[in-house]
Amino acid sequence: MATFFGEVLSVYSRAVEEDEEDLEENEEDEQIRRELEEKREVRLNWTPEVSESLKSGKKLQCSEFILAVGHNAARFLSVYVLTSANWDAVGHASVWNERSRAVSGQSSEESACVFYRQKDSPSVLICQVTCYIAEDQLFQWTQKVFDCLQHRELNVTVLSDSSVAEYKTADYLCCSSAPFLRSLHTGAYSAQPVCQSLEQPNIVTGLSAAVLNHCEVHRIAAVVYQCYSDVIGPDSVTMETFKPALTKLGKSIQLDTSPSTDVLRKFARTTDIQSNLYI
Repeated sequence: MATFFGEVLSVYSRAVEEDEEDLEENEEDEQIRRELEEKREVRLNWTPEVSESLKSGKKLQCSEFILAVGHNAARFLSVYVLTSANWDAVGHASVWNERSRAVSGQSSEESACVFYRQKDSPSVLICQVTCYIAEDQLFQWTQKVFDCLQHRELNVTVLSDSSVAEYKTADYLCCSSAPFLRSLHTGAYSAQPVCQSLEQPNIVTGLSAAVLNHCEVHRIAAVVYQCYSDVIGPDSVTMETFKPALTKLGKSIQLDTSPSTDVLRKFARTTDIQSNLYI
């Protein structure tokens, strides 16, 4: 190539080197993506007995699966159901994401997603979920958990927390009666819910929605009871609102209708005020 001054310059192309650099960068990005996907994978950790049963191809015989999503729903089960010695922790799920830093090696006591099975009736399974499950992990969690359960004659009850600020209605006076329940169920659910249905345009979101969708697709009888509360954090009144939902299950679940004050105080701690504009 000649310049304006007649000097001849050799032409040098970086096309090959740039292609190689792009390839290296793509491989590095792909490696980072694979590592991140592996880290965000939902892992189920069962007791040795349950693990051996699942490995042999035998799914958990489950007639009632009760899922509590949120602090008030989970602590309702802790106060009114799990206080008896009639339950065994049989597993937990490990979830890692931007808001939940659980690691796969933690114990069930440290986990924010624990499974319990009734001793007298092993077909009754409870799961408490107080950790955040990201959108890209919802399908994965639901798929893995229900793959471990037999679907024949399975009934699913989901207890879910929600803020009354998210409740949409033309009559906002009804919100003054918070906390209150609303229900949503699959087509296979034939029983009568204990409260009125969730009105449009309100929707169920998060893990509750993922479980309900899965049950609808697989024709599993399932109902979601969503509790709308005006209190942030664990609250004994909000917890008690869930009682009718499990009372309907009859003999499958024995509720402690009058929990002790110590138990309530343990699970319904008042949220500490970190700052106040008037202080």
